[in-house]
Formats: sequence, C-alpha cells, structure tokens
Amino acid sequence: MNVTAFPPKGAGLESLITERKSCWERLKAEKRPIFIYGMGDGAMKIMAVFREYGIPVAGIFASDDFVRGHSFAGYRVHKLSEIEEMVEDFVIVLAFAAGYPELVEYIRALSRKHTLYVPDVPVIGTGLFTYDYCMEHLQELNAVYRSLADDESRRVFLNVIQFKISGNISYLDAVTEEPEAIYRQILKPNRNETFVDLGAYNGDTIRELLSYTGGGYFAVHAMEPDRKNFKKLRAYIEENDMKRVNAYQCAAWCTDAELPFSAKSGRQSVLSPGGQLMTARSVDSILQNQPATILKMDVEGFEREALWGAAKTITHHAPKLVVAMYHRNEDIFELPLLVKKLNPKYKIYIRHRLYIPAWETNLYAVAES
Repeated sequence: MNVTAFPPKGAGLESLITERKSCWERLKAEKRPIFIYGMGDGAMKIMAVFREYGIPVAGIFASDDFVRGHSFAGYRVHKLSEIEEMVEDFVIVLAFAAGYPELVEYIRALSRKHTLYVPDVPVIGTGLFTYDYCMEHLQELNAVYRSLADDESRRVFLNVIQFKISGNISYLDAVTEEPEAIYRQILKPNRNETFVDLGAYNGDTIRELLSYTGGGYFAVHAMEPDRKNFKKLRAYIEENDMKRVNAYQCAAWCTDAELPFSAKSGRQSVLSPGGQLMTARSVDSILQNQPATILKMDVEGFEREALWGAAKTITHHAPKLVVAMYHRNEDIFELPLLVKKLNPKYKIYIRHRLYIPAWETNLYAVAES
C-alpha cells in the first residue's frame, strides 16, 4: 500500500489512486475460507454483494458476548476462538461499524493477525464505491480535490477514496484525527456561537462543542426526529438548565414538509417510504433570517437536502459548517461542490475522526474573511 504523505494539489486523482482492484474482486479471487464478523444490517448488505459476485461465505462469528447459541442468515454464529481452532488460515470481513477506541484497537489487532477486509457499503442508497465508480465521477472528484484548502484535506480525501475501494483500514489509520485538533485548528469556537445542530441525537455534539467553549454559547437550535432520541436530548437540556436552547422534534429538509420517517431509536434513524409521517423543517425556516455561526449536519444521507434548506443562511451569514459526507457514495463529491456553489467564499477542509469504516469523515467549511 502506498499512502502519499502530501498529494500535490495540481495532480489529478487518476494518477494518485493506486487501488484499482476492489475488495470484492479480491475476495472473489480468495482461495481461503471467508468468515463474516458481525450480524445485522451491515452483514445483510455484505452478503447480498457476496451473492452478486459469487463469493462464498464459510461462516459467521461475533464477539463472545453476542454468540450464546445464535444463528444468523442460516449460519450458526461462532466465536472467533472456535474458528481459529477449526481453520488454520482464513479471511475476515468486518460487517459492523466501530467508533470506540477499545473496539477500534481490537479490530486493528485482528488485522495484524488475520487478513481483514472492511467493505464500504453505503448507509443509504445503492451501488458500490469502486475504481470504476471513481473514474465515472473523476471530473467531480478532481474538482473537489483541487479546491480543498490544505494538504491534509487532500491527503484525507485520497486515503478515504483508497479505503473505500480496497477495504484496507490502514488507509484510515494514516489519516485519523483527534477532535481537539479539528476544533482548535479549523472550527475555533468561542463563547458567542449560535449553534444549529441537525441530527442532534442525545445532545452529544452540543456537549462536545461546549467542552471547547468552556460551556459558553449565545444560542442553540437542535433538531432531532427520533422520539426516543429527542426525549434524551430534552433531558440533557433540562438537567443542565440550558437557556436559549430551542429543541425541535423534526427532520431536517430543504423546505417545511411532512415526511415518512422510520425511527430506529439510535444514531441511524432515517427517512423511509414506509415510515410514519413526521414534521420536517428547513434551517432557513427556523432561523427566519437570523444568523447562525456554526451549522452541523449529520442527517443520515439527507445532508444534500438539508444544505439546500439552509441555502439563505449559508449564502448570507456563512456559518462554519460541519457536514457528514459518508452516508451515500456520492456524498464525497456532491456535498463539497454544493457548499462551494452556495457560497464560493468557503474554504473546504476534510477530516476523518476515529471510526471504522469511513464513517465520521466530515466536511468542514470556513468562510474566508
């Protein structure tokens, strides 16, 4: 693997992307048994691609605490130790996301012991992020790459692309950044921020922001559609006796509307055609021409619509932006290009926070003064 330290701004990605063969192609060519680590939605998506490529599944295993005689998709769920006793050499395909340091380190250790792939399957939408997909969207990817504000953003951008193609976590390890560096170097928050939090979950991002402002802020507007998450958000606000905080149980959208919403009571509560109707609001409608200084969006694949719903705010007030860009395959190029379209004064940064796969790869935008 070749990780470029500082990819030159003038170069095109066609000469920098060295991963040409996808993890799916490599897995199809494997002669060793392939075991899937994990159960749930991620495993189902991966197994669907396996069927498409004709990749055989030798079995399923889970962390010891989750086995307990379970079966999944017709397979008995094993412990890793059981597989290691039965099979001398095998391949592991990770089928869940990990964001806690202890779990990430365990997965890294696993990759040093066995051949490990972490396939990139979109959280929302269809299709696979392959080298061919990159070549189909080379013009857009190059436009983003050449517009990025610093060498580190270009390095992160390239490494995330290489990871998405290859499933090799060392690409992510090489560019994982601590939150403190992002806050201190890019966002630089102060005690007078008006913070708009789309996808507020239980208040975790509000709590994180305030840890860098000493608890100070001017106002907070928080939107969270899931009922149980919203209850936790309200409890956080009330327990801390927070003033000038407006909490809305609604989805973020390009306009005010009623949308079908599927509540999963977790971080991945999503809009769904089969869901119950729920109120959706735009940022511009909520703010009513009042300024925002930081706008964060993590809305499970609907960041594009949320950006359009904040178009006036972004154009006229240029808040600092934090936008998740990992839910859909196209997010990695569509969202930066949309931000630049809405306000060309923005300097665009990309950083990856601790997570496997490439979740927590975010766009940060700060307007030039």
